[in-house]
Amino acid sequence: MKVAKLSLAAALVLSALPFAASAQEAEEASSPLTWSVAGVSDYVWRGVSQTNEDPTLQAGLTYTHDSGFYVGTWGSGVDFGPGDPSVEVDGFVGYNVDFSDAVNFDVMINRYMYPDAGGLNFNELITKTTFIDTYSLTVAYSDDYGGTGEDAWYFNAGGSWELPHDFTLGAGVGYNMTDDALGDDYVDWNIGVSRSWGLFTAGLAYVGTDGSGKDLFGDLGDDRFVLTLSVGN
Repeated sequence: MKVAKLSLAAALVLSALPFAASAQEAEEASSPLTWSVAGVSDYVWRGVSQTNEDPTLQAGLTYTHDSGFYVGTWGSGVDFGPGDPSVEVDGFVGYNVDFSDAVNFDVMINRYMYPDAGGLNFNELITKTTFIDTYSLTVAYSDDYGGTGEDAWYFNAGGSWELPHDFTLGAGVGYNMTDDALGDDYVDWNIGVSRSWGLFTAGLAYVGTDGSGKDLFGDLGDDRFVLTLSVGN
């Protein structure tokens, strides 16, 4: 999860950091370790490019205990401009539980870290509630968003639906309450399709922000297509 450079002089995260699988999926997994390596045409976090609209590589590793607790790391290339970090490395710990056959809950603390740019590092508490394996509600909070020392909230409602020929449709809309940190709030959105072949997955998404997002981030918040090719278990 990630942070985009701001015009305010503070550099501040479709795909982002993976939550653990549901408790049922964890039981079915053959190993407590899950991993992924991906190439993306643009690293977009909450509607905003983190790589100056350029492609990059990403990788993640997660260990999940039978109890539902998990710990892991995730990394990506970034480009916030000259003199800024070229890599983001996140560390996270969380807990995943099925409240019922229809409701799964995940809570995570994520640490965003930027080597050689420690002033941008920050923590975020993220919760995700999934209903009937289809609809999800994500709520995130940071008291030091992008190293600004200011509060920020994030709310996202999303869903995923199976399509013919093993394709999946996903969509979501998010509201970024970043007025204290960035000077304004903004909306982000995404819609895309994906398909898996064993360990390999390909996805194409159309993402963007509203007018406030474009005012805050300029071209980095413009609407765009994002292609993801990944391998992992």
